[in-house]
Amino acid sequence: EGQLVESGGGAVQPGGSLRLSCEASGFPFEKHDMTWVRQAPGKEPEWVGAIDRDFEEYYSESVKGRFTISRDNAKKMVYLEMSSLKPEDTAVYYCAGRLHIGTVVAGGNRAYYHYWGQGTQVTVSS
Repeated sequence: EGQLVESGGGAVQPGGSLRLSCEASGFPFEKHDMTWVRQAPGKEPEWVGAIDRDFEEYYSESVKGRFTISRDNAKKMVYLEMSSLKPEDTAVYYCAGRLHIGTVVAGGNRAYYHYWGQGTQVTVSS
């Protein structure tokens, strides 16, 4: 059975950086588009960005230029490099996977994805 496990969350001051990792297992990782979704307390899940099976990257306007997504198919890992962090970036960050069907799904709804991690907390505060 497929599984995604996130790590790397924590507390950081505004303007700081953090790198999240997501390890995949139990499914053909190289055939899947990989996405990061975040959910702040009391808010709906927000799509952060994605990297498709062909390594094309996509980002929401709120993180473009500050966040970078990468993947390593040999290690079955996907990463989210976050810099210039703001308090509004505080959220639980989830890694999600969806079999590539031609276009990346830019949505935060868990139902869009075939695989979903347990999440890792990121807190940006002074």
